[in-house]
Amino acid sequence: MEQALKYLQSKPGFFLLAGPCVIEGEEMAFEIGRHIKSVCEPLGIPFAFKGSYRKANRSRLDSFSGIGDIEALKILAAVGRELGVPVVTDIHEPAEAAMAADFVDILQIPAFLCRQTDLLVAAARTGKMVNIKKGQFLAPASMRYAVDKVRACGNNNVAVTDRGTMFGYGDLVVDFRGVPEMHEACGTPVIVDCTHSLQKPNTAGGVTGGHPELIETIARAAVAVGADGLFMETHPNPAEAKSDGANMLRLDLLGPLLERLVAIRRTIDSFES
Repeated sequence: MEQALKYLQSKPGFFLLAGPCVIEGEEMAFEIGRHIKSVCEPLGIPFAFKGSYRKANRSRLDSFSGIGDIEALKILAAVGRELGVPVVTDIHEPAEAAMAADFVDILQIPAFLCRQTDLLVAAARTGKMVNIKKGQFLAPASMRYAVDKVRACGNNNVAVTDRGTMFGYGDLVVDFRGVPEMHEACGTPVIVDCTHSLQKPNTAGGVTGGHPELIETIARAAVAVGADGLFMETHPNPAEAKSDGANMLRLDLLGPLLERLVAIRRTIDSFES
């Protein structure tokens, strides 16, 4: 799907990037993807299936990182083909951009890497949509420079995502002023990551914690302030997920949550029309 950004913006309301943190296997990926489509389609929510083919940013050496790059990328591509939706995955080094672009529609730049010029340029030159996550250390308006690097390569298919800002050593906060600030500074769609923004990083045990009970709070606020898209990681049983289970949304809760979020956006739009 070459026009991923156009598809995601094809309907009023908000779009969704959702899926598991990391591809654990084919059966799990299809189960999650099919369920997301089944709840998004009746609500008119365009969505992209998200899954990392490899997790490079791990606290401990023994943390699960993936099933193999090409195997996971092939699964992502297969899910996208069956569901007829764009697929998004993270890349970590410039050399990965062209490899991943052969399988997916959206290349995502992890927050810690949003200032890496070579990585941004490599992603941009593939011609794929580039979703840049705002660094936890960066002011919202400063994301304009990351976006400029992509556009300077002739690629205008770019979005930015807020995934929280560091608040001390082990906590993140979402400053919702960042949504209109990034709209103005970047001139791109702005997405709010409703799950990673609830992480509790840098725990003593080396396993990231989280507050999944607050996912709906973050999502409601994001919709209310005009976010163009929402990012959520989801899993049938987060307690058994091999990565980031502590801050993922349980899959069966996604549909009811999206129904409430659509109602909020429609209510707001009715006042603005």
